[in-house]
Amino acid sequence: MSLPFFVYGTLRPGERNHDLFLRGRTRSEEPGLLAGAVLYHGPGYPYAVETDGGTVSGDIVTALPGSYDALLVALDRLEDCVPGDPRSLYDRVAREVTAGDGRTVRAWVYVAGPAVAARLRTHGRRVEGGDWRARG
Repeated sequence: MSLPFFVYGTLRPGERNHDLFLRGRTRSEEPGLLAGAVLYHGPGYPYAVETDGGTVSGDIVTALPGSYDALLVALDRLEDCVPGDPRSLYDRVAREVTAGDGRTVRAWVYVAGPAVAARLRTHGRRVEGGDWRARG
C-alpha cells in the first residue's frame, strides 16, 4: 500500500534528515496533525507515542512516482523499523492525519516501538505542545 508519510522530527523540511532522505524524492509536502499521540524527546530525535490524548505537529510527505519503494526502505532503515520485530525502535503504522486544509489523509507514521513507548511513558520527557520545532 503506497501511502504518504507523516514526519514530525528530523525528516521535516528544514531539519537535518530532510535533505539526506527526502530532497528530490517528494511530490508534495504539507503541514499536518496527528491526533491521539504525544511527542517525547529522544537522544537527538523525537518519538511519537500513541495515547488517548494529545496532538503531534508534522508534515505529510508524498513520494514522487518511482521513488516510493526506495524511500520506504530508506526510512525503515533510518527509523530502525523492522516490521513485526518488537525490538525495533519505531513501528511503522497507518494512521489518519489531518492536513492543513482540513482533509483527512491516511499516512505511514513511525511511532515508538512497544518497549521504547513503555520506557518513555515512565521516564521520558515530553515535548510540550507536540511540535519538535518548538522544543525548548
